[in-house]
This record gives sequence, C-alpha cells and structure tokens, in this order.
Amino acid sequence: MEWINLLSNKRLGVKKKSAETLDGRSEFQKDFDRIVFSPAFRRLQDKTQVFPLPESDFVHTRLTHSLEVSVVGRSLGNLVGKIILERNAALKKDLTQFHFGEIVAAACLAHDIGNPPFGHAGEDAITEYFKSGNGKYFKSKLDDEKKLNDLTGFDGNAQGFRIITKLQNPNVKGALQLTYATLAAISKYPEESFNHANFSKKKKEKCYAKFGFFQSEKEIFKEVAEEAGLEKRGSNYCWCRHPLAFLVEAADDICYRIMDLEDGYRVGLVSFNDTENLLLPFIDVSLPGNYKHKEEKERIGYLRAKSISNLVKVLTAVFTDNEHKILNGKLNVALIDIIPQSKALDDIMKLSVKKIYRSRINLEREVAGYEVLNGLLDTFITAYNEKHSGKLSPKNRAAINLLPQKLTTDISEDIYERTLRVIDFISGMTDSSAVSLFRKFKGISLPSGRVSE
Repeated sequence: MEWINLLSNKRLGVKKKSAETLDGRSEFQKDFDRIVFSPAFRRLQDKTQVFPLPESDFVHTRLTHSLEVSVVGRSLGNLVGKIILERNAALKKDLTQFHFGEIVAAACLAHDIGNPPFGHAGEDAITEYFKSGNGKYFKSKLDDEKKLNDLTGFDGNAQGFRIITKLQNPNVKGALQLTYATLAAISKYPEESFNHANFSKKKKEKCYAKFGFFQSEKEIFKEVAEEAGLEKRGSNYCWCRHPLAFLVEAADDICYRIMDLEDGYRVGLVSFNDTENLLLPFIDVSLPGNYKHKEEKERIGYLRAKSISNLVKVLTAVFTDNEHKILNGKLNVALIDIIPQSKALDDIMKLSVKKIYRSRINLEREVAGYEVLNGLLDTFITAYNEKHSGKLSPKNRAAINLLPQKLTTDISEDIYERTLRVIDFISGMTDSSAVSLFRKFKGISLPSGRVSE
C-alpha cells in the first residue's frame, strides 16, 4: 500500500473535486467538522461508556470518550506523520504531518458513532434477539446467509459505517461525504460479516476479530477500499487494514483502559492504592516533589495524564518501526500488544473486568438493556412488517405512528432492508429515550396528557 493513495482526500459520493475554500480548513478537517455537527455524534452524549446515567458528573459518556480518543489520536497521527514524511521526502509536496493527525482525529471521533444504547451490552442484546429471541424466525425468512449473519452478529462498527455513508443526509449520495482516507481509517475490521461468521474462529488476527460493514454497504466499502488503495485479502469482501486504523485502535485502547480505570476509582469501585499501582508502570519520569502532598484525586489525574503522554510516544515508535510490515498488510495484532507496557495494560484490563465491568451496577444495566432493546425490537419489527402486509392491528397501528415518517412512507419490499431500518431507529436512540419509550410501552410510565404551549 502507498501513502499517497492511503491519504486520498477525494470524497465518497462526489465525482468532481470541490473547489478550494478560503476558510483555512484542509479536507480532513472538514471531515472532523462534519462528524461533530452530525445528529448521530450529538446523541453520544447520552449513550453509555461504562456507567449508566451516573450520579457523578465526572465519569464518561460515549461523547466525552470519543472526544478524548480523538485528541490522543491526533497526537499519534501528527508524530507518526512527521517521521513518515522524513522518510519519504516526495510526499511533502502534497502532505504535511498534520494531515496524518487530522485523518486519525476524524476517524477517532466517529469510531463509536454506531454504538446502540447501553454500549456493548446493547450490541449483545440486538444479537441475541435474532439468535434466540423472537427474531430467530428470520432464519426462515432470509434465504441469504450473509444477510442473516448481519442480524445475528450485529456490530456497532458496521452500524457506524452505515450511519456515516448512508443514514446521515440520506438524500445525499455518500451521506456525510467524508474523504476516502478518513472512511478507510475508521474501519478497524475491513471485511464483511459472512467472512467473519465462517472463518473468524480459524483466525487469530486482531484485525479480523469482528466485521466492519453489513451486506447493505459492502459495495460502498469496496469503493472506499479501492480508492484508498487498500490491499485485497482473498476473493471475498476482505481487505488489509488501513495503516492509520492501527492508530485509531491504539488511541481507543489506551483511553478506555486508563480512563475507565479512573472512572472506576472516582465512583468507588477501585481503591486508590490499586489505581495508583496500576498506573505507575507507565510513568517514565520522576514523580514531582509535591506528589505526596496532593489530594488522591489529583495524584490519579497526574498519573493518568503522564501515562497517556508516555504511551503516545511508545506507540509512535512501535508504529514507525513496523511501517513496512503495516504497509504490506503483515501486521495483524494491535499495537498495544507489542509495546513493552502491554502486560501493564493487561493488568488494568483484568482488574477492570473484575471490579468495574462486572460490578453490580453494570450487570443491572446489562440485564435492563436486554429487556429494553428486545421489547422495542419486537414491537417495532412486528408493526413494521404488518404495515408492509397491509394488515395492521390497532396496537401496531399506534406503534407505527411512533416511527419516523421517512420509515413509514417508503417501506421496502425486502424484509432484510425493512429489518435494518428498524434497527437503525432503535440503535440510534439514546439510553434515556430507549428506557422512556420502553416504560411507556409497558405501562410503567404514561404520558401526562399535557400539551406544551
């Protein structure tokens, strides 16, 4: 793969290159801005990162997590870009080190944009509905195994690609019309669900642990892959990962491990001593003389900041040391797995799983997520299919009227497409709106009957 192609600033859905604007932004900065102003990104402010609807205003939502990942990703991209350009003087004609950082920052910003309510528990809930819940009847309705795998293996990464290339600005070809470079860098798992469902057990590569796009968007991804110069793997819809996707993944990995640990400490699930001991291995400088005189929360904040700063330098070195292997599609593990601090990061993960992710509050959220999302899926999929058949029951007629008008005025003849549209609606909800609607369906909370003026 060649950097000049990998950093393509051509846009999905735009045949001619747009005229240069005078606002001082690069094409990749425009990608960043388009994502920021999209409704799907804004909804991340009320989507779970780890702790649902917390009493503390300190812990993270998906929105603050995505912003922090973007900041770290930008630093990684800038540092890597500087070294790449020093090695490839010819690239300096069209690129600066900051173009690398801008692409990674935009991709990081969108990396969780497809997550449903309740985080990863929400992904599991949607998957289980089609595997063993009332949605399992789709097995007899869909004659395409690939499309069935999209439902029984629902993934937020694939939903995110669908959102930014099709659902946002649905009347515009290419939706947000991001550059091919940014779209390719967002895609950590550049293969289709059919490949994933059939072959992932045989493969150990981190790059292919999940899938990156549904059957409904596979031709769009093919266009992105070809325009960005991704190397093909095999004969199916599977490509080598875009090199900058390794930096997007690394930024996410270090942020969620370290920031989730700090959140766990802040809400009292992890002790100060455990948190401090887990962060100290990342510190490459002497602690300041006044460290012991700081409050405990300040000490943890200092260690968190220094840990991330040091990891950025280490990850930059590992990426550039492996540049040739990455460009040839030969690196199939995450960058954090091959840095000296990998064991220290694993230690954080082990404690986080035990004390944070499996804490009572998160287990309660997981159970609630299954109930809420299963209930909403069942109600709306049943109503939507009845609407298509023309035989609506009174109950489902009311449910149909709760769906966005654009869904009910153009109902597809294809049951797969109809199902994806309902998933789009439900997975796009915030945690609060999903819970509120479910409570009303169950009669737990009824509308007041008051009409606002």
